[in-house]
Amino acid sequence: MALPSTLGELRGSEYRMRSVREELRDNLVDALRHGRERFQGLVGYQDTVIPQIENALLAGQDIVFLGERGQAKSRLIRAMAQLLDEQIPVVRGSEVHDHPYAPISRFGRDLVREQGDQTPVTWIGREDRFGEKLATPDTSIADLIGEVDPIRVAEGRYLADELTIHYGLLPRVNRGIFAINELPDLAERIQVGLLNVMEERDVQIRGFQVRLPLDVLVVATANPEDYTNRGRIITPLKDRFGSQIRTHYPRSPEAEAEIVEQERDQFAGLGIPLHVPQYMLELVAEISQLARRTTQINQRSGVSVRLSIANFESLCANAVRRAIALQEAEAVPRLSDLGALSASTLGKLELETWEEGEDQAVLQKLLRSATGNVFRRHFSIPEFGPVLARFEQGLTIEVGEMVPVERYQQVADGIPEMKRILSDLDEPQQPGSVAAALELVLEGLHLAKRLNKTVVDGTSVYGG
Repeated sequence: MALPSTLGELRGSEYRMRSVREELRDNLVDALRHGRERFQGLVGYQDTVIPQIENALLAGQDIVFLGERGQAKSRLIRAMAQLLDEQIPVVRGSEVHDHPYAPISRFGRDLVREQGDQTPVTWIGREDRFGEKLATPDTSIADLIGEVDPIRVAEGRYLADELTIHYGLLPRVNRGIFAINELPDLAERIQVGLLNVMEERDVQIRGFQVRLPLDVLVVATANPEDYTNRGRIITPLKDRFGSQIRTHYPRSPEAEAEIVEQERDQFAGLGIPLHVPQYMLELVAEISQLARRTTQINQRSGVSVRLSIANFESLCANAVRRAIALQEAEAVPRLSDLGALSASTLGKLELETWEEGEDQAVLQKLLRSATGNVFRRHFSIPEFGPVLARFEQGLTIEVGEMVPVERYQQVADGIPEMKRILSDLDEPQQPGSVAAALELVLEGLHLAKRLNKTVVDGTSVYGG
């Protein structure tokens, strides 16, 4: 069925005019009634943040999200846009998405007055009704609201004529959602102008006042430290936001691992299959979880989920590189690949104090603690009595980043418990999986002080 293309056809279709808040509320209610997913791709917020967002939308409130870096604040805002209608009608040619029933711009009002029911109507999608701006100290009123266009003045219009205005980002998402990231970085004088548009629905540009009754849901993000301590958000603007919602990092390694699996690079098209043991994914998530509880790391700046994603990708990349270099049939990350995490970790952690080499010491401590935790989740020391007995009899095993899987397989053939170990880890009896499982067991026993470990020229030798 063709969509109405004129104002008269639109009136005949009985299309109902709704504000953006009514639209979001109605669509949210419909999704709740039918059990549809409202915020796709957001893990760990189902029982905490998402109910608060839904309450704010039902109440028709502007929202500010408070949270450290890497807590999916921008993704939350973009997910809200999915609750907008798929298409809405606007006056054709309008820069501010004028509703054909009640245009707010001079252009739209004049066109409807002149052409009446023959006013041309076009339809726009959700993507045209969502605007986003990163607040920076040099952001101006012209960026957000608008400025006099000198070309239009040169064409003969008066400065006081509303048609001389080139509208900024906020009016151009009229009847939609406007997001401001890092709101505290917005200069106070610009915050005043933003408040005026949100509250008073007007703004002064170049000395004359323009009435802009915008229909916009405003959503902002801020770091809690900036928002509460540095006092860089003017009090009236704080008061204008109806809901203040606190985001958080994943509260369990399982949630963190699920996010990593969802966001990571898939390493497709490299010509070599990649198999990642689940316990290696757990280990990457555990590193970030531990970092958020480590006193040596500045928790005010946060430990982003991006750390987990980058670490996982570095781990996989190192395994792929080794498999290609050694011409192995499959790439499987193992503990000896953890050295590759230095590049993806150290730039994302801010220490409380810094001395030469301290960052590496903190990272090594995190790696050891995470490995020990993952090992204890899957195994207990007493079950390795027969294996430890072999080491007491003189067995030694060499492992390393560039040690071929065939050498691991030769060692594993002499360990009858290897089949059970792979079964406990839910891993196939493939050479790469055997190598990775063997390294986990050896390092776990070493951390439990049951095996000695000697590091020589990039390899590690475990013995009794």
